[in-house]
Amino acid sequence: MISRRLLRIKALMALYAFNRRDDGDLAQAEKELMFSIGKTYDLYHYILLLIIDLTDIAGEKIEFALRKKMPTREDLNPDRRFAENPITELLRNNSSLKNYVTAKKISWANQQDVVRKLYSKMIAWPAYMEYMKAEKKSFSADKKFITRLITEFFVLSEDLMASFEEQSIFWNDDLDYVAAMVEKTIRKFKNDGNPDTELMPLYKNEEDEQYVKILFRKAVMKSKEYSELIDKNTTNWEVERIALMDTLVMHLAITEIAEFQEIPVKVSLNEYIEIAKYYCTSKSSTFVNGILDKVVREMKENNMLRKTGRGLIGDASGEKD
Repeated sequence: MISRRLLRIKALMALYAFNRRDDGDLAQAEKELMFSIGKTYDLYHYILLLIIDLTDIAGEKIEFALRKKMPTREDLNPDRRFAENPITELLRNNSSLKNYVTAKKISWANQQDVVRKLYSKMIAWPAYMEYMKAEKKSFSADKKFITRLITEFFVLSEDLMASFEEQSIFWNDDLDYVAAMVEKTIRKFKNDGNPDTELMPLYKNEEDEQYVKILFRKAVMKSKEYSELIDKNTTNWEVERIALMDTLVMHLAITEIAEFQEIPVKVSLNEYIEIAKYYCTSKSSTFVNGILDKVVREMKENNMLRKTGRGLIGDASGEKD
C-alpha cells in the first residue's frame, strides 16, 4: 500500500499544481490528485512485470545459444538460475497481477530497449555475478537476490528512472517508495507455488484514502486562514515573500495538525520538516520548523488542537513554556 509519506508528497504536488491553476477548480484538482495516486499503483505493477521481463530475456538468450550451429560447452550447459528464479514464476502465475495488468493494459512491450539495456547492465552487476556463482542454491537465496535487484539495482538505475520520467510525469518521485512496496510484496512469497499470494493494496485501508482527500481539500479551503496564522508567527517576513513551496508545506502541516485528531503533533511536524528538506530550499527545513513550532504553540494556547487516542502521544512533552 502507498505510505502516508508518499500520500503527503502527492498532496503537496497537487496543492502546488492547484496554486498554479487559473480556474480554481477544486473538484478537478482533487480528481487529478487521486489520478496521480492511481498512477503510483500502476508503477508498482510495472516493476513487478519488469522482474518477469528480465528473466524472459535471460531465457531467450539461453535458447538462442542452444540453437547455435556450433554451441560451446557453456552454451550447452547454461546456468538457468536467474532465468528460472522461482520468485519470477510465482509472479508470472499470480492471479492478482495478471488481472491488474490485463485490465490496465500494462506492459513493457514498447520499452524493450530499456529492459534489454537493464539486463546487459544487470549481468555485469557484482551482486548478480555473486548470486549466479554461489554453490548453494535455495529459495531464500533466490528471494534475497530479487529483493536486492529491486532495492539496490532498480532504484539506482538512471536508465530506468529516465524511462519512468518519460512515461509519466507522476512517477518522478515515486521509485524509492514503490520499490519498498515491491520488496515487501516479494518477502511475502513462499515456496508453495500459490498463485493467489496477495499483492499490496492501493491503500492500507479506507482511512488512508479519506486522509489524503481531506488533507488536500482542507489545505485549499483554509488557505487564507493558515496564511494569516503563518504571517502572525513569521518575524521580519511577510507571507507573500515566503517561497511558495515553503508555504504549501506549512499549510499541509497545519491542516494535518488541526484536522486529524489521531495523528500526534510531533509526527506531523517531523514528516513535513523531512519533506521540506527534499522539496524546498536547503535552508527551508529549519525555517519551516521554526515557524511551525510557533504556530503549534499558538494553536495550543487558543485551544485549536483537539487530539485524541494516539494523537495525544508526546503532547505534554511537545508543549513549550
